[in-house]
Amino acid sequence: MDNITPLQNQRCITCTNGMPALSDSEAQRLQAALPEWRREGQTIVRTYRFKDHYETLAFVNALAWISHRTDHHPDLAVGYNQCRVSYWTHAANGLSINDFICAAKVDALLAI
Repeated sequence: MDNITPLQNQRCITCTNGMPALSDSEAQRLQAALPEWRREGQTIVRTYRFKDHYETLAFVNALAWISHRTDHHPDLAVGYNQCRVSYWTHAANGLSINDFICAAKVDALLAI
């Protein structure tokens, strides 16, 4: 894991079944770079709010592009003006570096 390059500029690693999940302390360290995200058990979660349904779906479509490019896919709950994004790594049965990299990439969508 790269400690110098910002998370949103890092690349996801290939996931394999049985890969180890991050330790609690490592997950906490990585989450410190993502203050809007919160832990819920073995997931990291953030709800994004938008002006209307059109903006929400535009965000979802942009997020889908990130998911495809990184081959790491979040769970989404989409409503009229909000989208709840939840990451965890199935292969690790917990959090991996990929969850934090992708969360940072999603945050970067709205940083413009």
